[in-house]
Amino acid sequence: MSQTDSSAEAFGRLAAELQAAEGVELTVETVVQYALQAVWCDYAAVVLITKGRRPQIMALTDPRLADLYRHQIDAGAGPMITALEERSALLIPDVETETRWAPQWREQMLEAGIRSAMHLPLLVAGRPEAVLALYSTKPDAFSADDLDVAHILAQHSSAAIASARHVDTLTEAIDARRLVGQAMGMLMERYRLDEMRAFEVLRRYSMDNNCKLRDVAQELIDTRELPSSPPRADQRAPRSAG
Repeated sequence: MSQTDSSAEAFGRLAAELQAAEGVELTVETVVQYALQAVWCDYAAVVLITKGRRPQIMALTDPRLADLYRHQIDAGAGPMITALEERSALLIPDVETETRWAPQWREQMLEAGIRSAMHLPLLVAGRPEAVLALYSTKPDAFSADDLDVAHILAQHSSAAIASARHVDTLTEAIDARRLVGQAMGMLMERYRLDEMRAFEVLRRYSMDNNCKLRDVAQELIDTRELPSSPPRADQRAPRSAG
């Protein structure tokens, strides 16, 4: 079997594993574990871009990487941030001679034993969903072939993470709808309200307490009471007769 056939078979297995993974967390964990084998790197990580466009550490094969990412996120600068801004792969052949970022970043990388790295933004419709990073303890560890493999891995990962996030969002929406419906049912029974009025009570409590509608519903279900901060006088739930 040729190397090309072997790589195709390996990525076929990855695609199947990613499809079987349930949720974003398991998906990104599958990605980083596969990266260790596919590119022969020492460490791998995935940083997810949240709805607020702030990077969030999601998967690390070594906990020491967490501090490196936190410093970049707090400073708003570093190779991970650059890869996001430029929306293209970024190769660092040798950390020791790298001068594109602050000396503190280089010192932290060397202290962690990292000498070379690749950062690949995971793009969906041209928009970065995450960043995949691969690290080696050796300088000039990544060849052109490694970069090609990493690009293929990034393509598979981009689609899988986007799909997992979409499923998670739908699941959250369904769960929120279920909670709100259950809370509305409690209000309808307790105060003899119709469906529209019950929803309006929840919505007003949500606005007055500056919290999500599903959180108001969850608190009502858990405590059998609406949030402790009362709404305005004209927005209180009606008292039951008698």
